[in-house]
Amino acid sequence: MKIFNSLTMTKQEFVPIEPGKVRMYVCGPTVYNLIHIGNARPMIVFDTVRRYLEHRGYEVNYVSNFTDVDDKIIKAAVEEGVTAEEIAERYIAECKKDMEAMNVRPATTHPLATKEIPGMIEMIGKLIEKGHAYEKNGTVYFSTRSCRNYGELSHKNLDDLRSGFRSLKVSGEDEKEDPLDFVLWKPKKEGEPFWTSPWSDGRPGWHIECSVMAKRYLGDSIDIHAGGEDLVFPHHENEIAQSTCANGVPFANYWMHNAFLNIDNKKMSKSLGNFFTVRDISQKYDLQVLRIFMLSAHYRSPLNFSAELMDSAASSLDRIRRAASRLKDLASAGDGAALTEAEEKVLAEAREFVGKFDEKMDDDANTADALSVIFDLVRFANTNVPDGAPAILAEGVLGVLTELSDVLGIIPLVDEGSIDAEIEELIAKRQAARKERNFALADQIRSDLLARGIELMDTREGVKWKRI
Repeated sequence: MKIFNSLTMTKQEFVPIEPGKVRMYVCGPTVYNLIHIGNARPMIVFDTVRRYLEHRGYEVNYVSNFTDVDDKIIKAAVEEGVTAEEIAERYIAECKKDMEAMNVRPATTHPLATKEIPGMIEMIGKLIEKGHAYEKNGTVYFSTRSCRNYGELSHKNLDDLRSGFRSLKVSGEDEKEDPLDFVLWKPKKEGEPFWTSPWSDGRPGWHIECSVMAKRYLGDSIDIHAGGEDLVFPHHENEIAQSTCANGVPFANYWMHNAFLNIDNKKMSKSLGNFFTVRDISQKYDLQVLRIFMLSAHYRSPLNFSAELMDSAASSLDRIRRAASRLKDLASAGDGAALTEAEEKVLAEAREFVGKFDEKMDDDANTADALSVIFDLVRFANTNVPDGAPAILAEGVLGVLTELSDVLGIIPLVDEGSIDAEIEELIAKRQAARKERNFALADQIRSDLLARGIELMDTREGVKWKRI
């Protein structure tokens, strides 16, 4: 398997530190509100990378944190008149609901920053002791000039970085020895949560949190560190600096970064009115549709979110599920007859799709091409597994389709009863909207169902529906 390593800007053969095992860290969300679809892209992408590594036989220790102490969390707590802890706990629970709905598997460990403060204080102390950090009036700064390779991940010249930062006016900058020095520990402000440290009552800086959590749960050196490309600088750059200087060994061997998600070719922004949470999307689409949409482009390519592309993803999901449902029905109805020579050949050809799929995923987790292999398998199944096929043939082809879909986190077989119940619920909402003369909403529900292959018919006996 080859991975495009952001550190070297080349595709490299993946060789784990420990044979057969992978240590992987993915930066998680700051939990002050519902997660948005920009948060969803790295969650889905790197969950898929993890699934593929496991498919290839690796034992993966997958760590993804929740940042549960942050200025935004504190601001939300003040606005609601509750504690920061209450805000964090609420939105961690909501985030986990959305992750489950997207079929993102729980990490091996989901550490919380607030539970790792002692480790952060210890690492900061070690950095001060080694001459890589210094304290000024209760604030501890990391000294970037002390880190020989600072800028290696972002591929930025250190002198150019310093020149660019000189014009910035930030709190406490006059205390810094260098404009690029960043905060490891900061004193509390009135009403903020705090912890006692040798330097002041306060809280850690953002960057030190991930360094410490990766160290505790994965070790001083890890195989893969991943996240959105917006984290390359300064967050991931600063993680490398802290970790290598404190631990004395390379931090991560492979760095993977997903590209940005735009909305109708514009950056997602609340001010532009194009800001969508995952929960918003779930009101219109099965979140398996969002998952297919996210995987329909290579993770390093910018992805444009639009209703047209989501409708296309919905159609793609429907194709997979129709094929899987048909194979399941054939397997249930088929007899136990032995396969003919021709049927044996069909089953063998179906199994060859696993190798084709692996070839695409081995090339830097190319999910777009891997999806194409699944659609080729769907066409193959529809053409070569006829009505009345032996159960063993239908089961075998369905097994391949299920195996490959599962690697991408796609659920090909669903409980039809639960889908029917969801449709009935939407029909009831449409009827209520019509009674309230909210015809725009009623029409929108009809259109949304039609996009999912459900046609509504208003009759004297009430609303009836059918799959088309």
